Amino acid sequence: MEVHSTKAMAVRAVDLCVALLHEQPSTESVSRVLREHGETGDLDLGEDDIAAMRTAAGRLREVLGAPDPDQAAALLNRLLAGAAQAPRLTSHGGTTNWHLHVDSADDAPWGEWFLVSSAMALAVLLADYQRVPGGLCASAGCGRPYMDFGGGSPRRYCSTRCATRERVAAHRSRASSGVPG
Repeated sequence: MEVHSTKAMAVRAVDLCVALLHEQPSTESVSRVLREHGETGDLDLGEDDIAAMRTAAGRLREVLGAPDPDQAAALLNRLLAGAAQAPRLTSHGGTTNWHLHVDSADDAPWGEWFLVSSAMALAVLLADYQRVPGGLCASAGCGRPYMDFGGGSPRRYCSTRCATRERVAAHRSRASSGVPG
């Protein structure tokens, strides 16, 4: 997947949300996720950047948890109206392929960059698929965000592990109550 494609940016957003909201975030752990998604060079993340990115992750998580496209679109419109700048093309001084940015500058603060680039990617995917492009895991105690690009029935779980855990719990519950499975 091309690093600056809409899908790649949305997957990066979800991976960062998981790292920032469901793990113990640190400059090292967030830098690792950024590098896994093609960010290069000196990332120069500080604790203030991590705090701003955590705030952004919480706002993006709301979008992924929206019950329908109308509510997701309303949330995305608020995010974009409050933080996005006019679209511009950048190649980061010739170090990358040309791609679209809606943050204030190539050296915008990490929290701003994360929020607006992710909101833009999710907005494009919502427009393309006419549905919320992801969700929050339905497994008890999990709630991790995930992307859902597939057709057919929408996903309910962030991973096979969570789906299996819920299926086993439901089976055990039926078995203990005497209900045939």
